Amino acid sequence: MVFRRSLYKSPAQLRLMVAPGLATAASLDAVQSAIAAGRSTLDLDSIAEQAIVARGARPNFKLEQGYHHTICASVNDEVVHGIPGGRILQPGDIVSVDSGAILEGWNGDAARSFVLPDPAHPEVVAQRQTLSNVTEQSLWRGIARLATAAHLNEVGEAVEDYILSQGDYGILTDYIGHGIGRRMHEEPPVFNYRVRAKGPEVRPGLVVAIEPMVVLGGPDTYVKDDGWTVATEDGKAAAHWEHSVAVHKDGIWVLTADDGGAAGLAPLGITPVPIA
Repeated sequence: MVFRRSLYKSPAQLRLMVAPGLATAASLDAVQSAIAAGRSTLDLDSIAEQAIVARGARPNFKLEQGYHHTICASVNDEVVHGIPGGRILQPGDIVSVDSGAILEGWNGDAARSFVLPDPAHPEVVAQRQTLSNVTEQSLWRGIARLATAAHLNEVGEAVEDYILSQGDYGILTDYIGHGIGRRMHEEPPVFNYRVRAKGPEVRPGLVVAIEPMVVLGGPDTYVKDDGWTVATEDGKAAAHWEHSVAVHKDGIWVLTADDGGAAGLAPLGITPVPIA
């Protein structure tokens, strides 16, 4: 398979992607500080938007045709694309928050999952927190593999191997990661599982959003009547973590992490290098 040269950004373009990545990270930091039982998902949407605007950026989700919010907020059995609204979060909920920012025509995209405390049901909280931890760590395994991979689809191998080593989890196959740059969703596809094709060559200028979506039950999903929200068929809980990552001449840099991914990658023996 031949991939277009335009798949790879120039050094100058990579530098322009740092600011929208940090604006995206700031929005998720703000949500993380505010999320609690008793708040609505629309509250979180407003908080994320304020953080993005404070960085001089704009929410890029609002540029998606037919979507009118800053974040996607997906609760419990909802995997991705949940629409913020009046839903009040409850103790023990697991909430995936996906956010993105655009600045000077360049995009950032990231997601985190949060499990709300519930002293009355500690076993539910523990199960859901483990699910979130497994999903997050599979993301870091994928990012670490990107740092050493010859071809992109090695990332999916690393993600899948880690998830399956941790227990009987389902990995969504209908929804995957993507390239990112001038548009939030670009080529190439980024799989969270093994595929036969090698994918494009990993070399300087490649920028991808890696985003494993993992469930406690089976991977089958359906789209709710709102036309956006993706939920599990069996009603089991889901988790979603995502980072936008750039490959450059000196290494890799996680654009949507304040430290470039240093804390997440250190246990895996990878040191991210800032984009010069």
